[in-house]
Amino acid sequence: MIRFKDPIWLFLLILPLGYVYIRYFTAWLKPPSLPYSNINVFSGIASSWRTRISSSLPILKAIGLSALILAMARPQSGFGDTRESVEGVDIMLALDISSSMKAVDFKPKNRLHVAKEVIQRFINDRESDRLGLVVFARRSFTQCPLTTDYELLKSLLQRVDFGMVEDKTAIGLAIANAANRLRDSNAKTRIIILLTDGVNNVDDLAPVDAARAAAALGIKIYAIGAGRPGLVDIPINTGFGTRYVQQQSEIDEETLKEIASVSNGRFYRAKDETALKEIYDQISKLEKTKIEVFSFYRYTELFSGFLIAGLGILFGDFILGRSFFGGIPE
Repeated sequence: MIRFKDPIWLFLLILPLGYVYIRYFTAWLKPPSLPYSNINVFSGIASSWRTRISSSLPILKAIGLSALILAMARPQSGFGDTRESVEGVDIMLALDISSSMKAVDFKPKNRLHVAKEVIQRFINDRESDRLGLVVFARRSFTQCPLTTDYELLKSLLQRVDFGMVEDKTAIGLAIANAANRLRDSNAKTRIIILLTDGVNNVDDLAPVDAARAAAALGIKIYAIGAGRPGLVDIPINTGFGTRYVQQQSEIDEETLKEIASVSNGRFYRAKDETALKEIYDQISKLEKTKIEVFSFYRYTELFSGFLIAGLGILFGDFILGRSFFGGIPE
């Protein structure tokens, strides 16, 4: 790479450019002409090569002066390397797909539909982190392992729907599955973003025990309780179309708070779509990848070459103008 240590001197390049312009395109600086009463006698005489070269001497002066100005700007050649040290974040997204996520309190869409939209936007905001997706109801399974292929992850997210596993809410199994995916990660920061709208009703593994196990692995959990409290409308398909039944919305906030607390994470409550978006935005700001750039360059001074060239050109112009081309009219 080439750079100029003192580029301010480059503004002086306007001087040789101005000199050439004035010398060839204005009456200034032109040598005085000799008056002749009749120049027809010279019409058949062709100009010699010495005359043509002599008329180019101002350009030689401009080149020499330009070389000196470049020398004053201290051109340098550099070589080296730039390295990035990335402090990555590995994130497992745990998404509840139990039947209670059909509630349409996030009108006009149901909870799962809105959650998928918000999570997709969260994925779009990441740059170099690895993300994965775990879905759960009665059981938990990995929809997408940790990856930086965000397009693949979003495609697999869109395929998530109700009925992929039998109904119920296994929060503890979801945490355990997500933690298992993060267990062998060498990222400095490893987190689980758990989104659920219910109460753990599977006895295979207690959610707080799963959270403690995750915390022992250095994994932090952000727990999100999604849904409005009270009665909510849930659609039911019948042979005559879709009808809505009201069901009590139950979220075990105390358990979710304890899950977040034991893992050094945070608990959030999202009662509408706007709140859910804000929560994921907050988490995104809290868990940003740190990138440090280290540059190593060594520079070699090049001004001496320009200085010698400039002085040599100007000296040559001085000698030629007063010897070989001296006295030739233009």
